[in-house]
Amino acid sequence: MKHPLCKPLLSIALLCCSFSISQAQTPGAAGLKSEYLVNPIGIDNAHPRLTWLMNDKAQGAAQSAYQLYVGTDSAAISAGKSNAWATSKIASSNNLVIYSGQQLKPFTKYYWKVQLWDQAGKKLAPSAINSFETGMMGMQNWEGSWISDNKGIAVNPAPYFRNTFKVAKSIRSARAYIAVAGLYELYLNGKKIGNHRLDPMYTRFDRRTLYVSYDVTAQLQNGKNAVGVLLGNGWYNHQSTAVWFFHQAPWRGRPAFCMDLRITYTDGTVETIKSGTDWKTSLSPIVFNSIYTAEHYDGRLEQPGWNTANFDDSKWKPVINRSAPSMNIVSQAMQPIRAVDTISTKSVTKLDSGVWVFDMGRNISGVSQITVKGDSGTVIRLKHAERLNKNGHVDQSNIDLHYRPTDDKDPFQTDIFILGGKGEETFSPRFNYKGFQYIEVSSSKPIQIGKENIKAFFMHSDVEPIGTVKASNQTINQIWAATNNSYLSNLFGYPTDCPQREKNGWTGDAHIASETGLYNFDGITVYEKWLADHRDEQQPNGVLPSIIPTGGWGYEWGNGPDWTSTIAIIPYNIYLFYGDSKLLADSYNAIEKYVNHIDELYPTGLTTWGLGDWVPVKSVSPVELTSSVYYYTDASILAKAAKILGKQADYTKYSALANKIKNAINAKYLDTTTGIYGKGLQTELSVPLYWGVVPENIKSKVAANLAKRVEADNFHLDVGILGAKAILSALSDNGYPDVAYKIASQETFPSWGWWMVNGATTLYENWQIDAKSDISLNHIMFGEIGAWLYKGIAGIHPDPEHPGFKNVLLQPHFVPGLNAFSATHKGPYGKIVSSWQRTGNGVTYTVTVPANSTATVSFPAGKVYLAGKAVNNPALYKLNSGSYVFEVK
Repeated sequence: MKHPLCKPLLSIALLCCSFSISQAQTPGAAGLKSEYLVNPIGIDNAHPRLTWLMNDKAQGAAQSAYQLYVGTDSAAISAGKSNAWATSKIASSNNLVIYSGQQLKPFTKYYWKVQLWDQAGKKLAPSAINSFETGMMGMQNWEGSWISDNKGIAVNPAPYFRNTFKVAKSIRSARAYIAVAGLYELYLNGKKIGNHRLDPMYTRFDRRTLYVSYDVTAQLQNGKNAVGVLLGNGWYNHQSTAVWFFHQAPWRGRPAFCMDLRITYTDGTVETIKSGTDWKTSLSPIVFNSIYTAEHYDGRLEQPGWNTANFDDSKWKPVINRSAPSMNIVSQAMQPIRAVDTISTKSVTKLDSGVWVFDMGRNISGVSQITVKGDSGTVIRLKHAERLNKNGHVDQSNIDLHYRPTDDKDPFQTDIFILGGKGEETFSPRFNYKGFQYIEVSSSKPIQIGKENIKAFFMHSDVEPIGTVKASNQTINQIWAATNNSYLSNLFGYPTDCPQREKNGWTGDAHIASETGLYNFDGITVYEKWLADHRDEQQPNGVLPSIIPTGGWGYEWGNGPDWTSTIAIIPYNIYLFYGDSKLLADSYNAIEKYVNHIDELYPTGLTTWGLGDWVPVKSVSPVELTSSVYYYTDASILAKAAKILGKQADYTKYSALANKIKNAINAKYLDTTTGIYGKGLQTELSVPLYWGVVPENIKSKVAANLAKRVEADNFHLDVGILGAKAILSALSDNGYPDVAYKIASQETFPSWGWWMVNGATTLYENWQIDAKSDISLNHIMFGEIGAWLYKGIAGIHPDPEHPGFKNVLLQPHFVPGLNAFSATHKGPYGKIVSSWQRTGNGVTYTVTVPANSTATVSFPAGKVYLAGKAVNNPALYKLNSGSYVFEVK
């Protein structure tokens, strides 16, 4: 499986093909999901969300009513009968419904379908039958014990575990449920189960632990079976030392696991093979593993067949029982990490005897794989980096800044492979990932190696691509692709800052890039998991750390409202993009505690708490201004959430607080006569504009000042990450899309295009390519441009009054310098298209509005025609679903 967005450049035809919605031949409901997953197993939510979209391309197609059927018998569901929940025919256009039937039972498969009626009241063909399957549904249903080997946290080798069992009856189904403190791979009868990587996802282990569910029916056999588990350290037993002190995390321990293998036989009986003291353990050939640095493997220590039924484990040791890492073990109901793309070596250079450098042609997150022959005991080192020194060797000086090794036994981003000497051998890390483009391979003894011996795997949370962008300007296409590559490189069950130097869940980077992610990828499951991490980490007084999850670092640095506004901004963005208020509701108390705490600390409405406009080009804006604007944003979102959730008193209270903060900002920083904030820097003007602080009657004046400032700066950026988030939309939303595009399309320093013309395939951490610090070559913190291409040129916006793109706000900008631009976004109702192309006497604008939704188009100046007839109100033109072609002259 390959994501098209992982390639720097592809034709629009290929992209559109990859993003097409599978269309049934007849109109009806399609795209059914439970908890935003297709036919998931291991769901713990007692009231899962059921969603669908209406498949009908006809103009005006809309859903007038629906009826849901949910039950345990697929044949009955097919016949329109249900033993769990059947709604009546409900007159509604909703396509998100919360299950409200009989109490769901654990370990049970439920089938469901939806029947729709169209806008004329016609009954459409019923949907295909989909399913969801419950998991543990509570701690009380676990039967296995938490087990580990009898080793301490300083022991390096990863442990194997195994057990055998007999199957004497005919199997109907089998499910494996495994919860792990650390990382794992699960095997049945010698074969790895599933294609996930780095499971389970990283959480605050002592407050919430995730378990993963598998259908293993096909992996079992009559007679004797063997189950094997290999455990890795992950973030649970962080042995590497760095400035964030993860090696001192309060949860730290030797990796452990609990597993129930639940077999249902055709006679209706159930048997559970569970983890316990009857299991045995041994050390594996993985002699060292660190999620942060690398993995070391000794092929001489392999035990062939260790996870098969007839393996002789007489020399293996007994396991020990361990306490559970937390008393909150819940299902990992989210898109897993996978090796999504396989990358062949672009070129290889031999530097000297026993040293080669492999260029993979692009910067990625993931791992490499080597296949080679050699003598037993040959030590091969694979050193990964993003750039090269002038002498051709790999250069890690831009990414090892915060690494604090205690000795030379844990080299940064350097795998160590000791050959077993038994013919051709292959090694790739199991419990690590890196950020790199180049791999320097060195060998202690002569080996034969070439391009075909090394490949790489691009790894990330395997979220579905749901957006495309195609511009007549190739640099814009490169920026879009590079932005997506950086976004994906920093999505590993939580959003990170960079995949090499840190792998930390920096809050500021994540909320800045959240719209870019949501326009391009179906990432709701990752964000819902990460906001649960927020709630786990929040102090009783409301304070959040700057990195989430954390072992304790970040509560006292970097965590002002300009960063930790994630707690409010991301739930609200999810609401806007999905029309789903669950994450807002789940996070409401946390947002309120956070806002109240800032209010207590800074009763004037102005706060100096924050990092400010991080990594600016040259000009530095006041932290008090930017942080106070984010504080206003949090209070404003809290008020909106209160209104959405029916909390009227809170709505009144926090609306007043937001207004107080806004007034305080404007009283101190805004010159109402000139329309200038502070000194009139790009960030000072754009941040208040973007986040709605500027008084309505002064907006045009402030926007004009921003445009003049950009012109004075030769249409180049002079911002850090907070300004970069705001400036493009501040301009395009307020009458200056041409100025925004001039900035976005620049190819000289400082600009996104400057990186592209210098060979970037990802976004960088610093505008200066040769900076002395802050120079990771795969960061997402300047990634707002990926969202702006949808917003500022295609003009695709969610409507806060009709969220989830129930009504699409379309505000295209036909900017000078572009001959054509096309964007698509697959929202909850289907694929939205906003595409324009210059013609001899104007612009042709093509729109697709999905079935069961509407759109409001705001055309820029000019006469607008539809099917040859003039459009009467082009500033606010209403569209029903369907496809339309406008002529703008």
